[in-house]
Amino acid sequence: MAPTIDGAIGVMMRLDIDTVAPTFSRALESLDAATARQLDAAGVEPRLRELVRIRASQLNGCAYCVGLHTKEAIEAGEPVARLAAVAVWRESPFFTRRERAALALADSMTRCAETHVSDADWGEASVAFSPEELGALVALITTVNAWNMVGVTTRAWTPLL
Repeated sequence: MAPTIDGAIGVMMRLDIDTVAPTFSRALESLDAATARQLDAAGVEPRLRELVRIRASQLNGCAYCVGLHTKEAIEAGEPVARLAAVAVWRESPFFTRRERAALALADSMTRCAETHVSDADWGEASVAFSPEELGALVALITTVNAWNMVGVTTRAWTPLL
């Protein structure tokens, strides 16, 4: 990693996944679009979607996705103080019961090798969300984790300011 003109550390791309695996990239984009349609059909609010995307991306260490979804959350009207607290959501008073259930599910699914998605996390989510909303959240968390895996592995996309 080499410093840039402003002193920031540049992260080198490992693989231009969009160029070398275009069929896969298009399929991932299609999955993302299908997830958005599912979220829309279930009525899952845009700000909640971004909180979930940010949290999974934080856990996975995907700088590009954290930046992208933070920007999108701000554009959707999410207050900066709440966004800053997503990393410590369990200790923060800023989130509703419904948001906490979604964030707990995002944590549990993102760390599924460790958690096996606990009955407690699933139970909280199933009380806070309808089956349709829950299905859409499972799709969302699965999709953002796929994006994160690609982004962290290939470093194909430059994080946003």
